[in-house]
Amino acid sequence: MFKTLVNAFKVKEIRKKILITLAIVLVYRVCCFIPIPGLSIEAVQLAGAKDSLMDVINAITGGALSQGTLLALGIVPFINASIIMQLLTIVIPHFERLSKEGEEGKKKMSQYTRIFAVVLAMVQAVGVVISWNNAGAIKPVFGSVTVTAIIIGGILVAGSMLAMWIGERITEHGIGNGTSLIIFIGILSTVGMALFNSVTGIGTNIANLWSLIIFLALVILIFGFIVWIDLSERRIQVQYAKQVKGNKMYGGQSTHIPIKVNSAGVLPIIFASAILMFPQLVASLFGTDTPFYEGYSRIMGAGTILYSVLLPLLIVFFAYFYAQVQFNPDDVARNIQQNGGFIPGIRPGKPSADYLRKINNRITLFGAIFLAVIALIPSVVFASLARAGIMQGMLTGAFTATGMMIVVSVALEFNKQLEAQLMMKHYKGFLK
Repeated sequence: MFKTLVNAFKVKEIRKKILITLAIVLVYRVCCFIPIPGLSIEAVQLAGAKDSLMDVINAITGGALSQGTLLALGIVPFINASIIMQLLTIVIPHFERLSKEGEEGKKKMSQYTRIFAVVLAMVQAVGVVISWNNAGAIKPVFGSVTVTAIIIGGILVAGSMLAMWIGERITEHGIGNGTSLIIFIGILSTVGMALFNSVTGIGTNIANLWSLIIFLALVILIFGFIVWIDLSERRIQVQYAKQVKGNKMYGGQSTHIPIKVNSAGVLPIIFASAILMFPQLVASLFGTDTPFYEGYSRIMGAGTILYSVLLPLLIVFFAYFYAQVQFNPDDVARNIQQNGGFIPGIRPGKPSADYLRKINNRITLFGAIFLAVIALIPSVVFASLARAGIMQGMLTGAFTATGMMIVVSVALEFNKQLEAQLMMKHYKGFLK
């Protein structure tokens, strides 16, 4: 990856895109430190410590929520809107048609996603403002607490829309997906701050130093395992028969169908976590001190036994669901047969489709088990080590399964984007 970066900086056009990306990311991080007027930071942090939902949002926004800044909600509403729109594309025929209408359809779907993101930002802003108000974090600087709360809610929605706009500018003028890069930067900021606080808090305590070394070693192993699985794929050989048309012979080549072990990426973890935390999100709109909210957090909150049982089951379900949507064995087998191809040892048509379906189901099961294990490591193993005093709680809270998966996926995708840009530049130079 470092070699790719060095080669990319040697090309003027790619270097310009990289610098634009870095400049826009810098603007985003600066906006993360602009405070919202009328808030007590100490009370905001106290409210975040009691709410696991705020802890998740805070990790994605790079600590902006715990500091009560302009981008406290960050890109989270837009992410949720994008995920829900993807699911609606499968359920609602109108959205399915739009997704297949090319560039014009994508523009309409993007517009619907933006509108839905505004609605979700309003809902989440209401929940955050109520939580802050219950913690006594809102000061009546605009005449009254009610008016101040309304203005703060409007600032939160505006900041979320600004984050969405910044992400789109990165996608349009920079390199990579802007939304993914914003999440990537936010998670790295949270992890970096946790590591900095841990290193500065070691002092002369040798036990803290060894706990930090052990934790970092485990994290490196987990990152390596994630990269290995993310790049793994099953290649199914396809042979095309030779065809004679006139005086020319076509076909006869051999190729393969790549089926990724973890084709769904981090989406099953996000879907499963969102479903388990949705009742808690709705309850937070009425206050974090209500009996339902406290009872749900105690029984099904992150880290509880029931949560640890339901999370892997939902991850397996969504992994299979996404795999069925993304890979259709019948269509693939039909396309192979129509182009005069066949899988060695398998008859064309339905036998090929059944063979592809069997292979896809086996690989999906392995990928789902991998996601379930990765999701449970931070919430069970790290938390247990923190309770035993072997590891520091601030580190175990910063390194989450979703965060590690996103960091790896975005880094690999960014590297692929740079390689594609370099390859395109070489082709253009060859054509000239």
